[in-house]
Amino acid sequence: MNPEPEIRRLLDVMPASGRMTCKIINKPQQPKIIECDFPLPWNQSRPIYINFDLWRLLSKPQRDLLILRTVSFLSNFKWFKPDIYQGAALAGIVGTVVELLQSDPVGIAIASGLTGLAMTRIWRDNRSSQVELDADETAIRVALRRGYSEAEAARHLLSAMEAVAQIEGRSLDFNELIRCQNLKAISGISAVGVPDNVRKE
Repeated sequence: MNPEPEIRRLLDVMPASGRMTCKIINKPQQPKIIECDFPLPWNQSRPIYINFDLWRLLSKPQRDLLILRTVSFLSNFKWFKPDIYQGAALAGIVGTVVELLQSDPVGIAIASGLTGLAMTRIWRDNRSSQVELDADETAIRVALRRGYSEAEAARHLLSAMEAVAQIEGRSLDFNELIRCQNLKAISGISAVGVPDNVRKE
């Protein structure tokens, strides 16, 4: 597959916000079909690496949903959103600075401990199953504006996940199995969704 026309087509499929932050890069040497780095708060660039030799083995709808899902995953991260943990982290950082200026070792320990706990919770929330499921659901909503129905988009994303695992010669991991169950519920294949307690893991 010639990457250039496909990259142009994928850019048209992507939402405008994704085109501003995400860059598609041809990486034929990688064993995975599509891959992206975990979006850390200090990295504004969001590269998406695609092995176009393997990418061509997927159908066009599967490719559409995979790129939309990847862009949604990269765009959904809210490292700096106003909530209790962000507030606690900010308070901990300010407290640590104040206690450092006052040379109070007990205060420094308490403030830095608060910062550490809050930052750990923010990190865990951004690595939970909920983030993965949200990315799938956001991709499906964008696909509605690209002419797909909700059930169609969910089925194409589900079949894309299964096809990618087969092409890469691996089994679906735990998070992917949870996502598959959610996509089956959205597409109407299954009446069983993903319980809330599993979403938070």
